[in-house]
Amino acid sequence: MVKMIDITEKAEVYREATATGFIKLRPETIKRIREGLVEKGDVFTVSTIAAINAVKNVPHLLPLTHNIPITTVDVQYVVEEDGVRVYVKVKTTAKTGVEMEALTGATIALLNIWDMVKKYEKDEKGQYPYTVISDVRIIEKIKGSISESRS
Repeated sequence: MVKMIDITEKAEVYREATATGFIKLRPETIKRIREGLVEKGDVFTVSTIAAINAVKNVPHLLPLTHNIPITTVDVQYVVEEDGVRVYVKVKTTAKTGVEMEALTGATIALLNIWDMVKKYEKDEKGQYPYTVISDVRIIEKIKGSISESRS
């Protein structure tokens, strides 16, 4: 039997989750990203829009999640020596958490980066021997009032 969990009796409270993930890229690709030389455009702007859209569409992608009001999505990138790390923080005031939204946003941001730079990542056979998405996980979850969670 499959069913959505009943959250009717739960109280609405402030909730926040931050997810991260990493995409390993060739040094030449990282250089192109840093210099704004990716043919498809600004990698981080497009990936941020993709992440936000993904967060807002989680109930359509994961059928047993609840449709909750997203109050904000913050997407950040850190360009590292061997790739790009993404952080997606999602906030709401709802009866259930936003972990799936944060994880989905981070994953889609990473997939979008791959899509935008795949031309530079392929080897002579059209394969991706270097490119890897990894370490997608929740790094922080907050439940309760904002003032309580910060103290």
